[in-house]
Amino acid sequence: MSKRWSLAVLLFLVLAGFSVRAQGDLRFEKQTHDFGTITEGTFASYEFRVKNVGNQPAIISDVRPACGCTTPTWPKEPILPGKIAAIKAVYNSTGRPGAFHKSISIVSDGVAQSQVLYIKGNVVPKDQKSFYTPEQKANSPRLAVGNTSYSFGKLEKGQKSIARFTVKNTGRQDLIIQGIKSDCNCVTYKVSEPSIKAGQTATLELTYVPAVLKEHNEVVTILSNDIIMPALKLTLKATIVEQTASQHMLRQGN
Repeated sequence: MSKRWSLAVLLFLVLAGFSVRAQGDLRFEKQTHDFGTITEGTFASYEFRVKNVGNQPAIISDVRPACGCTTPTWPKEPILPGKIAAIKAVYNSTGRPGAFHKSISIVSDGVAQSQVLYIKGNVVPKDQKSFYTPEQKANSPRLAVGNTSYSFGKLEKGQKSIARFTVKNTGRQDLIIQGIKSDCNCVTYKVSEPSIKAGQTATLELTYVPAVLKEHNEVVTILSNDIIMPALKLTLKATIVEQTASQHMLRQGN
């Protein structure tokens, strides 16, 4: 009886140890992002990269920002072992001048079931850029691009297309692209480097999904911590036509 009891206890300990080890484990590349100085009205965004270093899939069940000024998006599907995902945080600086330091709580079924990320920065009024000192202007990051327009040619309505721009920091401090603005709200962006060192280049991707039939010249404003030119304008050109499948179905219907 004693031997059977010992075997049962041993089996329980082995299974318990396995259940502890067999679990997702989410590790963030960084837990705090500093936007630096941004102009009031900017929607500053950043993607926190997270890797599952565990041996089971991990699910992020909820992301809770400390205030309504921050909007998060996160992957709803399980993050497989060894895979990398991103949690995007967008800070709305409209009507919020001054320094900010906001927390974002991450809830998952991983080893650490609750983790906290932080975003911070300083929001200056729109008209304050004229008050920068010559020294501040001289040390500012500078955003430069080779071309300020991109032509897609002919696109079907709803077709997702990507325009790539090479951007360079010609200033003295790290350059951070903080967000974009477009009248159509049909453009999203991604940068190959979250922080571009002085003298270095990066690739800016603008994903365009047109929804209206006509010839378009979409002006996209790139927002950055370049205090000399914090809002650089790029133009996406395209002629939008009906989807081929829709036209084919229409012909069949006729």
